[in-house]
Amino acid sequence: MQNADIPVVILCGGMGTRLREASEKLPKPLVDIGGKPILWHVMKTYSHYGFRRFILCLGYKSDLIRRYFLDYREHANDFTLSLAEDAAPTWHQTGVVEDWEITFVDTGLLSGTGARVKRVSSYLDTEMFMLTYGDGIGEVDLDQLLEAHRAGGRIGTVTGVHPASRYGEMHVEGDRVSEFNEKPTLATGWVSGGFFAFNREMVDTYLDDDPGLLLEHQPLRRLAADGQLTINPHEGFWMGMDTFRDWTELNQLWDAGTAPWKVWED
Repeated sequence: MQNADIPVVILCGGMGTRLREASEKLPKPLVDIGGKPILWHVMKTYSHYGFRRFILCLGYKSDLIRRYFLDYREHANDFTLSLAEDAAPTWHQTGVVEDWEITFVDTGLLSGTGARVKRVSSYLDTEMFMLTYGDGIGEVDLDQLLEAHRAGGRIGTVTGVHPASRYGEMHVEGDRVSEFNEKPTLATGWVSGGFFAFNREMVDTYLDDDPGLLLEHQPLRRLAADGQLTINPHEGFWMGMDTFRDWTELNQLWDAGTAPWKVWED
């Protein structure tokens, strides 16, 4: 199966309450980094690796996400509009036109992440699918993720990342601080960075119709307990945009031209 044929499910339904400063008027996936929604950055990462079929699990302010893509051509291209005539705009091909097929699915306002995935199951028409969150980005090698999934031979594969500390880390020599790191990456232990690969069996066997079902609780715990979850270790950059501080840091990286997750060409 080619990457272009594999559906990519993106969870876009959360309210982003911890990012209220930036997301009060927008759904979290539309909060921008460098003038483009973080959801766009996630999709561009997948597109770089040849994925083109996206399924968006919508919830909070879903109409704004639908409208963003319905108006995408207007955002991306120059056009001429004659106001004196009842005529369609004349488009000038200046912007990048993405070769994306996007399915928009209302999965409920307060649904859990597992319930959202279950509710898009009718659109999963292949033997496997990818899954990620609409608020986490990284320089994840998605070809390597697929390789790890196929080599593991299990139902699911999760990209593991090292968590970053929210506190300053100090190296001390006697009574002197010899080194201070504002936001160190903890070298021990792994946490889920999203960026999953699943066989279809995940939806049919491990998810049910409970509207409050969280993917991160019972389904993934059962999958791990059954020995059906492979880890794809990722040592590079990854960040979830959970707080205003995260949003500020990601924008600073983008504005400085040092965004590690920008693997695509303009």
